[in-house]
Amino acid sequence: MVRRIDVTGADGVRLAAWEFADPPKGGREDETSPGVLLLHGLMGRAAHWAGTARWLSASHRAVALDQRGHGQSGKPEGGPYTREAYVADAEAVVEQLGLAPVTLVGHSMGALTAWQLAARRPDLVRALVICDMRASALGAGSQREWEEWFGTWPVPFATLADVRRWFGEDDPRLELPSQSRGAFYAEVMSERNDGWRPVFSHRHMLTARETWVHDAHWEELALVRCPTLVVRGVDGELGRAEAQEMVRVLPRGSYAEVPDAGHLVHYDRPEAWRAAVEPFLQGVLVD
Repeated sequence: MVRRIDVTGADGVRLAAWEFADPPKGGREDETSPGVLLLHGLMGRAAHWAGTARWLSASHRAVALDQRGHGQSGKPEGGPYTREAYVADAEAVVEQLGLAPVTLVGHSMGALTAWQLAARRPDLVRALVICDMRASALGAGSQREWEEWFGTWPVPFATLADVRRWFGEDDPRLELPSQSRGAFYAEVMSERNDGWRPVFSHRHMLTARETWVHDAHWEELALVRCPTLVVRGVDGELGRAEAQEMVRVLPRGSYAEVPDAGHLVHYDRPEAWRAAVEPFLQGVLVD
């Protein structure tokens, strides 16, 4: 069972959160389970966490958030799409839904939001899972590459099959065919009069990305005091050396990697992702 919960984020933006749970027993929902908030990456949406949220719901109150500019949450034309806004939104969700002390599970941009919130509000956060997000600065060249890449998208797509094929096989940035990547992008498209287009604005995504790619985030990482698991896909964007340095910098860090997974770790290898993350979360609950 999944239900939508509307939350008010920073600057009054409307946010759509999604709670995943088994049907309530006895006619009422149990909100006493430890909370977990799942934060997707840039261009993602809460639905990308559905598989993870369902197994988490056996032991947690599992909530996934459509972050501002994404999914069914508000997309204010003038933003802001800053780090401060994303962190404040996550903080608002934790407080308004009574999830604290919460476990934050973040992928890519969502992982950065998670560790920035954990650093700023340690009173709210029980534990943290960082999935395939670098602490090092990516630089201006990376931002230019993304802007050029957006220009190659053959939008509108005639069908969802075309979406899956382009992102899973034909995308020039793709080194090897990836069925899961095609499925990932199919979930962030909506049908319009002229075909299928992304539910987000490319301009908003570039604006959001601009606020973190030029900076390193090691100092905030070192401020995270809760137990933290750093997970990387072996073929993802976070290299082993940097991931292990992140673990060293974290006061209570630990490390896991998922073989045969790229950047979309939880989408590429869902069972292996679960095997890497679940023991850590179970350990947190008994500490």
